[in-house]
Amino acid sequence: MDKRHPTAPAAQPGPAPEPAFVSSAIARFIRISPQKARLVADLVRDRFVGEALTILRHSEKKKASAIIEKTLRSAIANAQNKVPSIDVDNLYVARIFVDQGPQLKRIRPAPMGRAFRILKRTSHVRVYLEDRKGR
Repeated sequence: MDKRHPTAPAAQPGPAPEPAFVSSAIARFIRISPQKARLVADLVRDRFVGEALTILRHSEKKKASAIIEKTLRSAIANAQNKVPSIDVDNLYVARIFVDQGPQLKRIRPAPMGRAFRILKRTSHVRVYLEDRKGR
């Protein structure tokens, strides 16, 4: 029991347990804006990997879709190495994150001796796959 709230159960120490993913892949320090990459990541979230690869291959956002496709293929390969008997057709994109990485700060000359700052943003892409039975 928690002393501050007598009806609340006591909190367990440590982080919450992570759900068991079949595999994951992380691409870090990718030179694309996270806002642009998230638009493509939202298209493939909660989809089977075959369907997700088709969507990425035909997406109009070429750079973002190429980066996410490469990361997704890496996660599929990781799943095959981790569990050789796994059926790739049953894998789906359980979670996909595009987090912001460090920004490269550049200076652009401006009128009257001033300077404007340009932020070149980077991204970290994380893909987690799970096995789902019965399509």
